[in-house]
Amino acid sequence: MAKYFLYVRKSTDEEDRQVLSIEAQLAELREFAKAEKLEIVDSLCESKTAKEPGRMKFNEMLDRIEHGQADGIIAWHPDRLARNSIDGGKIIYLVDTEKIKSLKFPTFWFDDTPQEKFMLNIAFGQSKYFIDNLSENVKRGNRQKLRRGEYPGEAPTGYINNLKIHTINLDPTKHKMVKKLFELYVSGEYTLECLTAKFNALGLTNQRNKPLELNLIHRMLKNPFYCGLFRFKGEIYQGTHEPIITKSLFEKVQEVMAKRGKNHQKKTKHNFAFTGLMKCTCGASITAELQKSYIYYRYTKKKGPCDSKKYTREESLVSQFRNIFKKAIMSDNWLDKMLLKLDEEQKQEMQSSSEFADSFKKEISLIDNKLDKLLDFHIEGTIEKDSYVKKKGQFINQKMEIDEKIKEIKSKGNNWLEPMRDFILLLKQTKKAAFSDNLMEMRAFLKKIGSNFILKDKKFEFLAKNEWEIVAQNARFSNWQGWRESNPRLRFWRPTSYHWTTPPDESHPELGSG
Repeated sequence: MAKYFLYVRKSTDEEDRQVLSIEAQLAELREFAKAEKLEIVDSLCESKTAKEPGRMKFNEMLDRIEHGQADGIIAWHPDRLARNSIDGGKIIYLVDTEKIKSLKFPTFWFDDTPQEKFMLNIAFGQSKYFIDNLSENVKRGNRQKLRRGEYPGEAPTGYINNLKIHTINLDPTKHKMVKKLFELYVSGEYTLECLTAKFNALGLTNQRNKPLELNLIHRMLKNPFYCGLFRFKGEIYQGTHEPIITKSLFEKVQEVMAKRGKNHQKKTKHNFAFTGLMKCTCGASITAELQKSYIYYRYTKKKGPCDSKKYTREESLVSQFRNIFKKAIMSDNWLDKMLLKLDEEQKQEMQSSSEFADSFKKEISLIDNKLDKLLDFHIEGTIEKDSYVKKKGQFINQKMEIDEKIKEIKSKGNNWLEPMRDFILLLKQTKKAAFSDNLMEMRAFLKKIGSNFILKDKKFEFLAKNEWEIVAQNARFSNWQGWRESNPRLRFWRPTSYHWTTPPDESHPELGSG
């Protein structure tokens, strides 16, 4: 009685949906073997495509047949055995040399005759034709997607694949966290390890809803998909998907990443919150050390003798920071009214700026014409692929920059609106910073509002940034550098007309009235 191997296979990326699952094939073939009274030596299951040679279970089966452990094979259809010429040729050769005495298929008749071997060859050829044709169809579909600016693959974290209309949409819950990830990294205050832990705690997961790993965070920060571009087989394309971040923010992230790669520092024994933030009046950096469970800050003595020889406890610095923040706390009600007023102004500015944005559209049209000509040159063979890809990337970058200018004009209107909005939102964060126990957040907030941080005789001083210099003119900020005169009211103005003043803040009487 002949002995058989039962072989079942289904590719994990099988496009032919009519192929039975592994479990279904096993059940059907065992029923078939029982009805035909065929002895099964072993059942071999494999989840791998047959379009290329190299299947482990398949090769193991043929090796065991050559050593006489079985006389034939039972499979659902010849295409389960081979979809490439090498594996198909091995089967035909083993049949010719009588190593394989019988092949049994429930859906295909085969006997060891010249005519049946010819038909088996045709079946293998049809299987190869099917997979080759399928591959061409997929490639053609991908090329059409690329022409439309659609990414032919799985959407990265922060996006979802819309399977109904075959587009990529923003993930309603994740895309905001992804944007925050880029913003925190570009601040320079967070390492990849810190961001991984932070966003895992916030619940950001990958596409398979598993916790993020450090290498995935690294790939996300380097992926241009988030600013509206994407790479496919080494070539850059402008996508039609909605970007999560601006191109300028993406480029800043790449600069920070490159800088960190060049200036990689060795890990220190202690991670002090405020080292690298301040300098001494002599210009030397301020360092920290741990003494009897207390952290002290002092100058490094690298620039020679200095009059400032005093040590400052970390608690004292934190207290000074809190006092600075508390004096800048504004009424939330007033700040919210300011934001509403800005929204009204923005609507008016958007109407007047739309005409100005139209002029940029002509530049985009010119770049599109250049891209079309460049493609024609590449097809005609008058320009090499490397030069084509490089020049195409330059044109697409120019187009993206103009697109962002148009969006900026339409969304921001006059350039005073967004800086003002950012400043008001920063003021809303002041209360949180003043009462926070997170020293790294306190450090990050300090860098948002000032620069030139000095530690002089245990006293902290700094230079206020931008609009904070206006706040610094108030007498309450006596330890800030740069204030010129006492001003009982905080003013914001447009270049043309009115100004807004702060109302009294009942929750903070020390602010006075406006």
